[in-house]
Amino acid sequence: MEFTLNQLQIFLKIVEAKSVTRASEELHLTQPAVSIQLKNFQDQFDIPLTEVIGRKIYITDFGHEIAASAEKILNQVDAIKHKTLAHKGHLTGKLKISVVSTGKYVMPFFLTEFMKAHSDIELIMDVTNKTKVLESMENNEVDFALVSITPTNLNIEKIDLLPNILCLIGNNSIKIKKGINPVEFSEDLPLIFREKGSGTRQIMEEFIESNNFSVRKKMELTSNEAVKQALLAGLGFSIMPLIGIKSELQNHELQIIPIKGLPIKSSWSLIWLKNKKHSPISLSYLEFLKKEKNNIVQEQFNWYQQL
Repeated sequence: MEFTLNQLQIFLKIVEAKSVTRASEELHLTQPAVSIQLKNFQDQFDIPLTEVIGRKIYITDFGHEIAASAEKILNQVDAIKHKTLAHKGHLTGKLKISVVSTGKYVMPFFLTEFMKAHSDIELIMDVTNKTKVLESMENNEVDFALVSITPTNLNIEKIDLLPNILCLIGNNSIKIKKGINPVEFSEDLPLIFREKGSGTRQIMEEFIESNNFSVRKKMELTSNEAVKQALLAGLGFSIMPLIGIKSELQNHELQIIPIKGLPIKSSWSLIWLKNKKHSPISLSYLEFLKKEKNNIVQEQFNWYQQL
């Protein structure tokens, strides 16, 4: 067999895309060029890798096995390239981070200077809810994850970046009685929840349960931005992280409502699987954070510390 790395890349892309046309588009090649390379690759095997039914291509079981091997080979080739460049002091490759949705107000500030210093690094940052973030971490699909609640079911290591402060928030035009109790604020306007799977939702439910009160009116929204807009519109109240409402607090559009048991404090933490074999990029990033974390907090989040 004399297959090339180019053929492995093309075949793997066809398997991922489940289409020669889509694979050619993603590879920025013509469809005939991809088809020729696929044929040349398949001709080296006695067992079919694909079959075409109608106008659709299907990958055989053997084809999937070859694709899995191809992925391992290509990853090893990339690792060799990255190690060679790292040995020369030049970092290149991908840094993959999964971030809980509210963490989008945090993570970019801890990446900016590192990415500027290493312009050939490709950043892949997935912003989603806590459940999906932990799934990607558990499946070892990312280098790091940013969370506000440290998981107890995963064997992880972490570096704490910034405090996470959650308060009861409402529209600034709403007049709040001094010394309000937890039951009263939900009598007239809804308490706005994030969707299930959200870390903020988890903290909110734990607070409600520990204070033993019922929520008379309830609204559920699927993003921190949606919650914020609902608060600005005066639709209700919510327990939410202060990190995402800096301008609204400073512009007196939203207010922090003092209430017993709040604020709740946790930590924005970057986590990774214990005993993970870090790439040169992720090792370099950890070193960067250890050195620069405090400076970043002081420069970018001074307002937050003073609340």
